[in-house]
Amino acid sequence: MTYVIAQPCVDVKDKACIEECPVDCIYEGQRSLYIHPDECVDCGACEPVCPVEAIFYEDDTPEEWKDYYKANVEFFDELGSPGGASKLGLIERDHSFIAALPPQNQ
Repeated sequence: MTYVIAQPCVDVKDKACIEECPVDCIYEGQRSLYIHPDECVDCGACEPVCPVEAIFYEDDTPEEWKDYYKANVEFFDELGSPGGASKLGLIERDHSFIAALPPQNQ
């Protein structure tokens, strides 16, 4: 199990969750943040600090945002497990599902 970042983060990327994450597993894409499913230790520290309430435990993700789980996992297919987001900084891409969305949260 892991945490998922859903639609409210798209085009917002507040990053309070990044500062709170003790294992540096929240990566920044062009339009959204992504939680690495293999690096996340399920501590839940990120969830309460998200000002737009975009972070959910995998099983608690609202039905309308279930596709965001797949987007979070598949975002790392190419990237693998770098062992920490801070080393990489902004990743100049998004999962195709996120990239295809019209502008959000504006």
